Amino acid sequence: MGKSNQTQHSKVFYRPIEAAIRWSGLVRFEARILNTLGDKIIPDVNDFPRWPMLRLNLERLHDAFRNGELPYGKSGITCDDPTLLTQPNLTVRHVDLKAWMTHYYPDQKPEFLFEGIERHLHSAINLDNLQALLIDREALKLRLTELEQSFKALHDQHRLLSEKANCGAGQDNALSPRGESTYLSIIGGLLTLLLGKSPSGKRYSSFDTTESIISALLAYYPGRPGISERTLWAKFSAAKRHVGD
Repeated sequence: MGKSNQTQHSKVFYRPIEAAIRWSGLVRFEARILNTLGDKIIPDVNDFPRWPMLRLNLERLHDAFRNGELPYGKSGITCDDPTLLTQPNLTVRHVDLKAWMTHYYPDQKPEFLFEGIERHLHSAINLDNLQALLIDREALKLRLTELEQSFKALHDQHRLLSEKANCGAGQDNALSPRGESTYLSIIGGLLTLLLGKSPSGKRYSSFDTTESIISALLAYYPGRPGISERTLWAKFSAAKRHVGD
């Protein structure tokens, strides 16, 4: 597996032009840029017209050196010596450059300074904040698991209570003796009419027997609760006895 861009292009310390080249994403043109620049500290405006950011970024670095924002030194050794600002061995350390860019240019994260995860973080989030967020995330996941378990327990309890309530409702709906007597009277009265005749001898319906009524009910309401031959015979017989009594 090949090295990452950060590993390939990172150094312990950089000359300002080397840092500006990497910051501007122009590493593949580094040799050409250095050859064109020669002994100049800052390139002329017309030296690299295609890459205006190169000159701008280099000026930013020197501005930070002059204003004490970015430590600099000689050949990788930090020292506050203004005479170095025009010397070819002026350098800036990798760690100082990264800290400076994080503070002053948080929206810019060039590959030679920042790892992949750092480049994808919002500028307001650093690694310490990310670690805190991950800890909070794990705590929330644990809390979510606890809540899911509590919900399951409550759901099971609700289901059991509902089943008990349904059983109780079924018991409450059972007919009282008075209600049973009323229904039997109605059924018995209807059977009498369906099978009976008027005072003039005319039949009230086309049904001749209880069996014909049961057959018709089975044909019109197949599969309905209570509409079975056995149940109908039992209920009709009870109704006849009740009305006869």
